[in-house]
Amino acid sequence: MRVRVRIAFTTAGITAALLALSACSSAHRTAGPPSPSARATSPAATKRPGSPLSSTALTNRLLSADDLGSGYTRKPEQPAGHDDVTVVGCPALSELGGDAATDGTLAFPHKAKITFTYGATSSEISEELYSDSPSKLSDDIGRIFDAMTGCPTYKVVAGGTAIDVASHKLTAPHALGVEQWSQLLTFTTQGRSTVVKQITVRDGSLLLVVSGSPALVDRHLDEALDKATATN
Repeated sequence: MRVRVRIAFTTAGITAALLALSACSSAHRTAGPPSPSARATSPAATKRPGSPLSSTALTNRLLSADDLGSGYTRKPEQPAGHDDVTVVGCPALSELGGDAATDGTLAFPHKAKITFTYGATSSEISEELYSDSPSKLSDDIGRIFDAMTGCPTYKVVAGGTAIDVASHKLTAPHALGVEQWSQLLTFTTQGRSTVVKQITVRDGSLLLVVSGSPALVDRHLDEALDKATATN
């Protein structure tokens, strides 16, 4: 069975597209136990929303260029398109696929996303917010993360372009949220490599994914979570 998913050749776009491989069929999977290694609790959990938030509410909680400071420019959304994608060398990721089409974001019902470029460089930072029941967010993202970090190296072939991927599981900052996941991915294609850091935090019914240049992710993670989880 082939998986159809849009691949955007940007630091955050490739990561989101890889995550979407498993989101294609999340509605047809039996939920399994979340990964014990990803569990951590903090007092901050007591002030997080327990009911799913609408996509409009999530959009209002995304960082803006004003929040980030000078030098950041919002990147226009890429037009929806679909390329056939094949994962080679990572059965766990292949098994998470399905026959649906997606636009490169996770298949939760409520979502919002924004991407910024920084200065005159090719550095990017992308923020994604999702909302669903805490158990579904935990089960789905835990399964995706385990699959992605379970294969140190694999290859993604998208629209005839081969991308070599190397993944490395990182220790996430446990002081943030209820659950945390983090990884460092290196994408290599046509002799050029891009390093992407991704940190995912679940707090109540909200899931935050910050991806992009490692320095930018580290710089803005706290403010992204603060704004995303602020009570109105």
